[in-house]
Amino acid sequence: MRISGWVQKLLCGYFVSAPQPPSIQALAVHGAASKLKSACGSDVKFDLKVDSFPAKDELTQIRNFSTAIKDGALAYCSDAGSKKAVCGITTIEISYSGSVSVRFAGGKVAVTTDSSSYPSWDMMMQEVDK
Repeated sequence: MRISGWVQKLLCGYFVSAPQPPSIQALAVHGAASKLKSACGSDVKFDLKVDSFPAKDELTQIRNFSTAIKDGALAYCSDAGSKKAVCGITTIEISYSGSVSVRFAGGKVAVTTDSSSYPSWDMMMQEVDK
């Protein structure tokens, strides 16, 4: 007995759910976390507030900010003092608010993006270094 293609897909999807591939944002954040670990020795967790982004297109700012972190970490963590500053960061929260901002308190960096901009590495570290 031959089962038609759409019935087979339906049944396979019902009984066996294939794992979903990670999103581009999750991959970008993983790369940034890996770079912070290798360059600075810091184990930073990322908290993505994906639901705060009004449109899927806006999520590219997560990738852009993650790239800024990867590029900045390597150059910044060149001495013990800089590494110590980065190790003070435990969590980086990324959300959308319509304006770009960076806040640092209690080991948590909270950054917000808008449609066309994201915080730079220098903006983030300026808050951390205060």
